[in-house]
Amino acid sequence: MSNDDAPERVRRIATLLEDMYGAPPVRREDPLDALVATVLSQNTSDVNSGRAFRSLKERFASWDDVRTADVREVADAIRSGGLADIKAARIQRILDRLHRERGYVSLDFLAHLNVRTARDYLMSLDGVGPKTCACTLLFGCGMPVFPVDTHVLRVARRLGLISSRCGAEGAHEVMGSLVPSDLVYSLHVNMIAHGRRRCRPQKPRCDGCLLARECTLGKENLPE
Repeated sequence: MSNDDAPERVRRIATLLEDMYGAPPVRREDPLDALVATVLSQNTSDVNSGRAFRSLKERFASWDDVRTADVREVADAIRSGGLADIKAARIQRILDRLHRERGYVSLDFLAHLNVRTARDYLMSLDGVGPKTCACTLLFGCGMPVFPVDTHVLRVARRLGLISSRCGAEGAHEVMGSLVPSDLVYSLHVNMIAHGRRRCRPQKPRCDGCLLARECTLGKENLPE
């Protein structure tokens, strides 16, 4: 795909995805909620991480209470999300740093920073990589930063938006440069929906897929 063709093709793909899944309603979360929820999603399923996040919020009245609790209590609250001991310690280190630097536990200040500065700050936090950073900025701050999870990575490779050899970290850079800011939210959400419902790792449902002619795998499965 040439650089000249990329913007038009990305818009076409976004339109076809909206034809299949609709235009997703924009949801805005508290940025610290978004960060912790994404930390909990690392190396586990959405169902398990969602359960762990709800359990954590039910167990503790505030993020400051999470910060000052015994780390074993925090780990127990998020046990359903997997790697509970590692994630509990990681979350507490993030909360401790926020409190140490700002005197309170919040990421609301990110909204007053430009995207580059906000990204640099988040990436300096313990255990925060490109995906966690991007999810926090998109869902917590409304910034046009494109997150790449396993679904997005798989769909983007099959559509030829990124190389089959491109890893998750490189994909964040490539997709960030390809996707116009007004399409970031819709395209991200709908690529995840597509990866879950149709473009699955095994036995993808190419029949009836509106993206079949845009996709290397889909073209192989189209009838002659």
